[in-house]
Amino acid sequence: MSKTVAKVSPGEFMRQVRLEAINRVSWPSAGETRTTAIMVVIMTTLLALFFFAVDGTFGFLVRQVLGLLG
Repeated sequence: MSKTVAKVSPGEFMRQVRLEAINRVSWPSAGETRTTAIMVVIMTTLLALFFFAVDGTFGFLVRQVLGLLG
């Protein structure tokens, strides 16, 4: 079985890519982009606080255990 490949010049390829990007790509609105950025900042902050608390708790527990041993 042989595959048939359409041969397109580089200029035609770029024209097709540009046309597809304009017609088929669904670009978010400014409001959607803003909302998504705010949600990313909020979730990143919450995760940072969570991991800070977990790290502090484990650090405290390890210090307590090591204090009992030494």
